[in-house]
Amino acid sequence: MRAGLGRFLVLGTVFVCAACGLVYELELVALATYLAGDSVTQASLVLSVMVFAMGVGSLLAKRLRCRAAVGFGAVEAVLALIGGCSAMALYASFAWWGHSRSALVGFSFAIGVLIGAEVPLLMTLIQRVRRQDAGGAVADLFAADYVGALVGGLAFPFLLLPALGQLTGALVTGAVNAIAGGALVLWLFRRDLSVRARWTLIVVNGLVLAALAAGAALTPSFERAARQAVYGPGVRVALRTGEQEIVLAGGGTSGRPLSLFLGGRLRVSGRDEDRYHEALIHPAMAAGPHGRVLVLGGGDGLAAREVLRYAGVRSVTVVERDAEVVRLARHDPDLAALNGGAYRDPRVRAVTADAFDWLRRPVAYDVVVCDLPAPELTPSTKYYSQEFYGLAERVLAPGGRLVVHAGPLRPGPRAFWTVDATVRSAGLWTAPYAIDTPRPGGRGRPHDWGFVLAARSPVGLRLARHGPRPHSLTEPGLRAAHRAAERHREAGLPPSTLMHPRYGT
Repeated sequence: MRAGLGRFLVLGTVFVCAACGLVYELELVALATYLAGDSVTQASLVLSVMVFAMGVGSLLAKRLRCRAAVGFGAVEAVLALIGGCSAMALYASFAWWGHSRSALVGFSFAIGVLIGAEVPLLMTLIQRVRRQDAGGAVADLFAADYVGALVGGLAFPFLLLPALGQLTGALVTGAVNAIAGGALVLWLFRRDLSVRARWTLIVVNGLVLAALAAGAALTPSFERAARQAVYGPGVRVALRTGEQEIVLAGGGTSGRPLSLFLGGRLRVSGRDEDRYHEALIHPAMAAGPHGRVLVLGGGDGLAAREVLRYAGVRSVTVVERDAEVVRLARHDPDLAALNGGAYRDPRVRAVTADAFDWLRRPVAYDVVVCDLPAPELTPSTKYYSQEFYGLAERVLAPGGRLVVHAGPLRPGPRAFWTVDATVRSAGLWTAPYAIDTPRPGGRGRPHDWGFVLAARSPVGLRLARHGPRPHSLTEPGLRAAHRAAERHREAGLPPSTLMHPRYGT
């Protein structure tokens, strides 16, 4: 074979392997963020461990340079198997053992070691095709490596995730990795292999591809079993959107309360959602005019249900990022029954948009409801920033109120009081309160829902004298909830901003 064609094949393999390596990396970050939240922590953990492990792999590869062809073939086969199965193993660890941090570190280290071993071995192989100065060879290798990383980085969110999902996408990537590495060694460098080494690599790569194919075939069954382990046996709806995974469990004839999970976290429980939504909505609605209401989040329609109980409501705008949540709230019989058919009311308008972007519109509202995920989840911190509340303050009509779901007050009050301090930094007066939940938190500890009611002037916590009466909330209970929150107050906390978020898990 001509040297030019040989170098092209080696660099093409570098390109493919680099793309696969970056897909493994992004897949670990994405799945860990989905399972554990806090994308900054998960990305930092994966990247730091993987880069360190790549250095270790580069050092270990020095021992394989004398048998670079068989070493590279073995490294690619093991990398294809570990990288391809990493998503499934990480999800299994979370589903059946309740945690995935150890598996995340282990797979990040193993994949990093194998990726780090690639370049020294490929450097040796490309010199076998044609001798050239070390600087030129390194430049060629890294150019192909970086371009491959670009393609892998773009393929993961725009091709693999939408078309195949995380589990099947990782398995297909592993198969491509095994084929590329095996083909290079078994064809271009076949004369560097003994007969025994050649057949060993053929068998090993065949077994790896068979294992990956079996994993792809079993992925639907595995996902169903994992969902049952996480959500219980009553899963009725499970779908993956561009934003998150949506799971509906219970309801119907199952005898279990309806549960809605978004991104792996329980967002609605038919057992106690009325207590949460009454505490979120009624103090804000009773404190002044409420003709125009904006609900940020709350695509399940449950906040809108409580708002519609007030006769003076003229319009309710629900801003939800994920259109599938609204579709389920409209058409799923159990969820539509729970929200009282809120979306059938002509006063309710649902829009698919980002809450931050929507607040930039010059429209005034009497009540703004922030029914958004808790602030300790990194993707949500921008909705708990000084900039966000500054925009919310601008859309409040004269006498308008803002109510914020601020996360639990106990056992860690710092995040809750940071929300309060951030709302006040936008020029609003606040009235915090915390409502106990019927179910305990982690390890049986008390758990609550924390809220902050805010307005441009001091606002009191009360219920409407002649309006609808909540089923689970009383005015004495509301005042007690305010006093209970104030007993845990942490003063002097700085506000959270987009450039300096102050929430953490």
